[in-house]
Amino acid sequence: MSSGLERILRTSPVTGIRMEPLLESALVSELIAPSPELWLVSPWISDVTVLDNSRGGYDSLLPDASARPYSLAEVLALLVRGGTQLTVVTRHDPHNDALLRRLERLAAPGRLAVVKHDDLHEKTLCGRDWILTGSMNFTIRGMELNDEVVFYQVDAQAAAQARIDLAHRWRNLA
Repeated sequence: MSSGLERILRTSPVTGIRMEPLLESALVSELIAPSPELWLVSPWISDVTVLDNSRGGYDSLLPDASARPYSLAEVLALLVRGGTQLTVVTRHDPHNDALLRRLERLAAPGRLAVVKHDDLHEKTLCGRDWILTGSMNFTIRGMELNDEVVFYQVDAQAAAQARIDLAHRWRNLA
């Protein structure tokens, strides 16, 4: 049994329950106290909006802050430039290319690893003491249109085990 915080989120356009607030909170926590290592695992990834700074609420966390939404590539690149080692695991699919190109352009050299594997089906984002996993791809469809289930757990031991498992499976392919 977990000793940390757990939340199961079932998103749906029908109920109005959305993933964005939870993902935004997780990424804001990373901007405040970055994990040394971050894993993003998803067969399909888009450069979706993940942080809404349109009212300037996160200005102190963002270098050269603007009153606008920030995309997944922008926030991940900020973390990488700040010292986080990011591993992205995704499929060989043209859909993923735009995000990967932008991330590679914005991120610090040597702190980003990309693994592509066509049998990938897992969807996980994992930091030092938290893990977000479930059925949702990090795409507009996954975050806004599809009915999805996402498990969010704040538990350093569970996150550490997930990172060990991910590294065991994917690190030698990076």
